[in-house]
Amino acid sequence: MSASRTSRRIIATLVASGTLIGAAALPAVAAGPHRHAPRSAVVIGKVQYNSPGRDDRSNRSLNGEWVEVKNTGHRAVQLRGFTLTASDGTRYRFHGLLLEGHSAVKVHSGVGRDTRHDVYQDRHHYVWDNNRDTATLRSAHGRILDTASWGRGAHHLRHHHR
Repeated sequence: MSASRTSRRIIATLVASGTLIGAAALPAVAAGPHRHAPRSAVVIGKVQYNSPGRDDRSNRSLNGEWVEVKNTGHRAVQLRGFTLTASDGTRYRFHGLLLEGHSAVKVHSGVGRDTRHDVYQDRHHYVWDNNRDTATLRSAHGRILDTASWGRGAHHLRHHHR
């Protein structure tokens, strides 16, 4: 066998073994194009978009409408910078609230004193449209975590978890 033929066989063997070693070193994520980002543990829970009683714009009536933000996971999540937005662009930004695992906070429209279970947008007008609206929850980085929509005559919410 000639030196060049032997060299070619050795190089071919090295290339083939290098390809196998390289393939074994690739992360499992690279194996499939259909990998989805994990669903967020922080989602929209219940929504009270139609304040009970008369819509008289009193603070009590304003605080009767709220959106619940739930942490369905085991670990606490810092909500600083998370936002909750209505279809008309009205936005509430969380300021330094640590939401414990398996707990929830209600975001009320009116004025009040924030606690770990209730926060207030301090608005003097209703935020959520009784007939048709969408609540969108975003992370501090702007990623949509969840949406909840309701429409005219609907008796339940439609959620779109991301």
